[in-house]
Amino acid sequence: MADDRKLAFAPFATPDAGVLIVFCEEGLKFGSATRKALAPADAQIKRAAEGEKFTGKSGSILDIAAPTGLKVARLVVIGAGKGGKLKSQDYVKLGGIAMGKVPSRAAAATIFAEFAGGSLKPDQAAELALGTQLRAYVFDRYKTKRKEGEEAPEKPAITIAVANASQAKKAWEQSREPVADGVIMARDLINEPANVLYPDEFAKRCGALRKLGVTVEVLDVPAMKKLGMNALLGVGQGSRKDSRVVIMRWNGGKKKDAPVAFIGKGVCFDTGGISIKPASGMEDMKGDMAGAACVVGLMHALAARKAKVNAVGAIGCVENMPDGNAQRPGDIVKTMNGQTIEIINTDAEGRLVLADVLHYVNTRDKPKFMIDLATLTGAIIVALGQEYAGMFGNDDRLCDRLTRAGQDTMERVWRMPLGPEYDKQIDSKFADMKNTGGRWGGSITAAQLLARFVDKTPWVHLDIAGTALGSPQTDINKSWSSGWGVRLLNQLVEDHYER
Repeated sequence: MADDRKLAFAPFATPDAGVLIVFCEEGLKFGSATRKALAPADAQIKRAAEGEKFTGKSGSILDIAAPTGLKVARLVVIGAGKGGKLKSQDYVKLGGIAMGKVPSRAAAATIFAEFAGGSLKPDQAAELALGTQLRAYVFDRYKTKRKEGEEAPEKPAITIAVANASQAKKAWEQSREPVADGVIMARDLINEPANVLYPDEFAKRCGALRKLGVTVEVLDVPAMKKLGMNALLGVGQGSRKDSRVVIMRWNGGKKKDAPVAFIGKGVCFDTGGISIKPASGMEDMKGDMAGAACVVGLMHALAARKAKVNAVGAIGCVENMPDGNAQRPGDIVKTMNGQTIEIINTDAEGRLVLADVLHYVNTRDKPKFMIDLATLTGAIIVALGQEYAGMFGNDDRLCDRLTRAGQDTMERVWRMPLGPEYDKQIDSKFADMKNTGGRWGGSITAAQLLARFVDKTPWVHLDIAGTALGSPQTDINKSWSSGWGVRLLNQLVEDHYER
């Protein structure tokens, strides 16, 4: 993916063409290299700033066409506020803002990675570059018609000008480019239509990770039947597309170390089954596999940056369709761990998929922890909107670490309650449990069901229905899906689980 990115790092030099983007701190304070480059246009910049009341406040923009004395077509000055107080996510955000000011027809843009105090450090420049690449993402591969005379835009060549260009390039390639690729992989998977990305095709795309050293195992229907994964298989039995489970393993840590594990819901399309959804908005259910997409993108990021950790990624890929063989309300299925579930609503299918995969990973890999991600409930959107994912867990330390990682990446989580008081809502008259506890506390009762399949292993369930698809538009995402979760979980591993 990086091959078509047209991203380079170079020493500070005034470009001869394209767009020049620079940063200034409050009070119109520039770094020395920036001041030198802008010297011919100094008077014009001051006049423009005075006219626009631009002082360099964080995120503010001063846009000057054909700047005096410079050969570039456009000069963009971006306010960095009080640059000395910036955090890593601030550099990512500023990179996104900068990329957003590059016109679609521009052939090239140069971004000066410098504040008043001097050049950005290599890792800061890499974060800035990450923001540019996430903002530049578009999913338009199926567009064949454009406005009259309009051609498909070429990706502009982006140059990050920085004092130590070679070290910045190294930081980018070793640390942040793998994350950018992982996020983009997740976005691509989520944005694909369901007639293109069905369970078997999803599994085949996971196979691309083998070139990075990831082992990829695919379980087909006979293999799952032999294992007793009847909860997962029940969801997919109404589809002509066979279900798959994909297990990806990256062994970058010590051989004896237990792995960290990530499990994703991969419902490639969800009609609701016999409990069919309303027609309005059903097209968005192509993204009901966003949890699985995040896991795949994360495994790419970990392997591509050669993370010193053992990691397992497992996804359950199904289609939930309402044909004559589909699962019915009232059916009872026996899960892989022997517990039985009464089906009350076939649209509460994601927890059935996760139950079997959680048990499989827990018993086969004996991980340090398990984190599952799923676009599981509309109830979590009612509770938290699209700003936070719902976090449910049985381990305070793991939840605290995820919370901090969310603050660092702005992929934020909010802890929700679990407790035996909610279990009575999913007690069944005919089986060990039922797959929905009704309207009240719907996200909680879904998590309570999953908790029955993790034993004593530290575990967190992330309900990402509000954050992963139909994602809020931000400075680093203009896509329908943001690829939410890849950066969050990579940060968690990077901070606490690598040696």
